[in-house]
Amino acid sequence: MKEVPDTVVCPGCDAVYARAELQPREVAHCARCGTEIGRHPGAQESRILPLTVTSLIMFAIANLFPIVEIELQGLRSQTTLAGAVVVLGAEGMSVVALLVLATTILFPLLQLCILVYLLIPLRREHRPLGFAILVRLMQSLRPWGMIEVFLLGVLVAVVKLSSMATVVPGPALWAFVALTVTLTAVLSFNPGAFWEMTFRAAGDEDEGEERASA
Repeated sequence: MKEVPDTVVCPGCDAVYARAELQPREVAHCARCGTEIGRHPGAQESRILPLTVTSLIMFAIANLFPIVEIELQGLRSQTTLAGAVVVLGAEGMSVVALLVLATTILFPLLQLCILVYLLIPLRREHRPLGFAILVRLMQSLRPWGMIEVFLLGVLVAVVKLSSMATVVPGPALWAFVALTVTLTAVLSFNPGAFWEMTFRAAGDEDEGEERASA
């Protein structure tokens, strides 16, 4: 039967400590460098999957509906995020278009899909294929998801344009606001908890095999 390891290694200085059983809201720090090495998960494990699904729904709305509608001298214009990327590319700003596409669509969507792929089997007490690689990939993608930066830029543009034209926020703008909140909560999930969940899942599978063979 596999169990959660009795030791924990500090990611900052590689110091090794005996794993302590933390109480709710307790956080363990490395005595040598101060890096966080453990945190009581609280209700995170039960909340993370619903939050991830909510983020995917908000992500779909944010990308399928117009962000804003601008009316100037009787002419109306509206666009989606994908439409804005296409316009940037057509205007010769291919690098900017690629950055917007990657940081506001591809990387956040990939992170959410990885989370769903990992969490659903773990909730059913099974370890998914490619677990270790996907956890590391999700951690690598974290700094590149910049939806909050994009949202801030849109809000600044809306404020500036409102003095020259009629600006009506679209459904996607509100979805981006909700997505920023839910995605922040999702990505604050301690990745170390994935390993604890998978050790528990592996242990439950071993117990089931032992009972079946008995």
